[in-house]
Amino acid sequence: MSQSAHAYAYLRPSAVVDGAAGRSLALETSGGATPLGDAAHPRFFAGFLAEPAPAAAALLAVADVAAARYYQPQLRASLDPVVTANGDRLRFESFSGCCGVYARLDVLAAGLDGGAIGHGTTNVDVNNPLREALTRIAPAEPLHLAVGPDALEVTTFDGPVVEKKVPLPERWLRGFAETQVTAAGFDLRAELPAAEAVRFLRSLPRGGRAGARTVQWVVLAGRTLRPTTRPVAGAVCLPGPERLAALQRVLRHARALRIYGPPAVGDGPTASAWEVELPGMRLTLTLSPDPSRGFSGEGGVLGALATGTAEPDADLVATLLAWEPRIEVAELAEQAGLAPARVRAALTRLGTAGQIGYDVAEAAYFHRRLPYESGRAESANPRLKAARALVAAGAVRLEEGGATAVVTVDDHVQRVRTEAAGAVGCTCLWWAKYRGGRGPCKHVLAVGMVREAQAGAGAGSGIHARTRTRGQDGGVREGTR
Repeated sequence: MSQSAHAYAYLRPSAVVDGAAGRSLALETSGGATPLGDAAHPRFFAGFLAEPAPAAAALLAVADVAAARYYQPQLRASLDPVVTANGDRLRFESFSGCCGVYARLDVLAAGLDGGAIGHGTTNVDVNNPLREALTRIAPAEPLHLAVGPDALEVTTFDGPVVEKKVPLPERWLRGFAETQVTAAGFDLRAELPAAEAVRFLRSLPRGGRAGARTVQWVVLAGRTLRPTTRPVAGAVCLPGPERLAALQRVLRHARALRIYGPPAVGDGPTASAWEVELPGMRLTLTLSPDPSRGFSGEGGVLGALATGTAEPDADLVATLLAWEPRIEVAELAEQAGLAPARVRAALTRLGTAGQIGYDVAEAAYFHRRLPYESGRAESANPRLKAARALVAAGAVRLEEGGATAVVTVDDHVQRVRTEAAGAVGCTCLWWAKYRGGRGPCKHVLAVGMVREAQAGAGAGSGIHARTRTRGQDGGVREGTR
């Protein structure tokens, strides 16, 4: 697993501070991106939390995921959460060290009182003394929130007094990219009121119990969820119930539980997203299909990255983004002069650089900026590199009619067939094992590249995935990307 060292530099540790005007939660920022360019210690918000106790508990839940490894838990992770200011909300995100759980806290306008919300992305310091202080926040106690230091402090401090150096494996970046592609295919599958949500979540096994790390399914039964041992009609996958442990922190503040997953139930496990509604906030955990299976290997981004137009389209689309909390694909397509399918492919490529996330509650993408170079995850993806090598070697031959292609690798011959409805299959062992469940194999990718090259620029790769988007009216629309 390749990795690089990333340094967080803070002016001081984040802390809960007592002052003449009351208590203040001061979250210190490390270098981040803003509309005016990169900043060493950006300041995104200064005001009050409308609901201090739920906010403190939810922040702790995000920090729990950032410090956890749910697979091989004896190895510790240590990543500071990412915060993005989208002008009308603050988003706190983290990824588990095993790359299998993604957490996001959306503090909406209703959860913030006073103070303008800026635009940009940075990391915030979460340390052990801060975690202890957050557990002592009283429900009725006013709490001031500052994300970033005062401008005066930035100019008068000699330099960072807190530095953390952590390894950033490439698979964590790929995990951020894969999560937004996976979540874009989710629908709302179940919703529970507060009492039933708390009852169900408290019944789940915690980490460390024998036999807890299993894939389960749940199905809506009236106002509650009923566990089932197999994927029956209407069931939602719960892959590794112990990985929802971070939600325990916010149960006393929960107003509802919403569960999102793919619209079709197959034979194997699938990813799912679990959203707890809080006063003025939403806390969401997205789980990979299995505790031992990180998001980084899912392969959902490969079809878009294999198109020849994705890179220039992404460069164009990137210039139109400005930390929007909700990216409307149709509007962006009109601005860019591109077809919606090409915009979605461009957004997927931008996601590989950490610039795009997906909010299942609003069925919409959002903009952020993580400190990664565009194309970094793409260049490190072995299947994509192998597919391009096959094309360069002339290993792909399209048979008459175009529905079947032959890929010759040394003395092995694989056949790729595309059905009239667009479904693709391959005779290789990878496809036999995963059936497309972890993205296309290198042979399917290579065939798509050749077909696109023959059809001409902008014709698409021939690899399509169904997408489902939820409009302002709540209706679900399907398309292809």
